[in-house]
Amino acid sequence: MKYDSLEYQPTNHHEVGVYECEIHLKFRLVEEKRVLKDREQLLEMLLDAFTCGSDEFMEPLQVEVEAREILEIEASPQMRRQLIRLRNSKD
Repeated sequence: MKYDSLEYQPTNHHEVGVYECEIHLKFRLVEEKRVLKDREQLLEMLLDAFTCGSDEFMEPLQVEVEAREILEIEASPQMRRQLIRLRNSKD
């Protein structure tokens, strides 16, 4: 009796999709007041502090993360072009 086996067939591309992500973070932070005036610097600093984890300067209060795949047609034309490039790349 002969059984057909499924063989692994490597592909040259990774499965990619478009995701809508929503993050709600609430935490207390000890920081210099001047940092809070520049929004871009503030966001970068907050994300860095949060990814480093809880310590005596940062206290997480609430964390909610949601990610869901959306239809490609819901993405911007720029994102759809990037998807095509990723899918067509040989890397």
